[in-house]
Amino acid sequence: MTESRLRTLVALADTGSVRAAAERLYVTESAVSAAMTALAAELGVPLVRRRGRGIILTPAGQVYSGYARRILGLHGEARAAARGEHDPGRGRLRIAAVTTAAEQVLPEVLAAFRGHWPEVELTLEVGPSSRLWARLADHEADLVLGGRPPDPGATVLARRPNELIVVLAPHLDFDLRTTPWVLREPGSGTRVLTAAYLAEHAAAPPELVLGSNGAVVAGAAAGLAAALVSRDAVRGDLAAGRLREVPAPGTPMPRPWHAVTGAAPTATTRLFGAELAAHGWSLG
Repeated sequence: MTESRLRTLVALADTGSVRAAAERLYVTESAVSAAMTALAAELGVPLVRRRGRGIILTPAGQVYSGYARRILGLHGEARAAARGEHDPGRGRLRIAAVTTAAEQVLPEVLAAFRGHWPEVELTLEVGPSSRLWARLADHEADLVLGGRPPDPGATVLARRPNELIVVLAPHLDFDLRTTPWVLREPGSGTRVLTAAYLAEHAAAPPELVLGSNGAVVAGAAAGLAAALVSRDAVRGDLAAGRLREVPAPGTPMPRPWHAVTGAAPTATTRLFGAELAAHGWSLG
């Protein structure tokens, strides 16, 4: 059961077609088909089936692809951990961060970290919290910066205070039940919190969905709607008078930032933890 066959299965699961999987892996379509045939023979169960002119994963293939993803992630993590332990300043660090953290919290820390450790292989993925926590679970990220982790037993490397507040354009009046609200896209932790907040207060106002944190803030400043956002995301807008903080019930809501790692953070990840501590984060 070779690594290349597992990568082929994951590529097929991600792309949904032999052609797209072949393009991702820079191999021929026949090589993808051959890898799936060999892997199925090894396991003794069918992993793909035909649908029209293409193929799709069987239920067994879908289940196994999840394990394959974690196996590959753990294998890569093990290699990086060994190299990083030997020389942490030349290791690998894959950070995944929610939009607000990436835009407002990380830049200064990343710049300092890069200045101290220029030879670290550093990557940053930005996206909704649901996708990023999955990256950590599948060993495809070394550290996630976001709100509260879904797993209460998660390994928290560091924390930083943060608050969620309700903001609105200065010229608009606010009524919890009638003022429109602008929400993030599905999968966003802030969207989930906004929905829970409105439900808790028995409010069902008109809603507008925008696809990024920047769009939500810009929409609120333009007078489209109220928004529940991180104070970190709107400090400049509040200071400039483009937005005002609304004294909505139950706010500000404490929502600390968390830097979360796998159970055994690599030496390079721990270097980044030290950088966070130097910028006011509390370790542990």
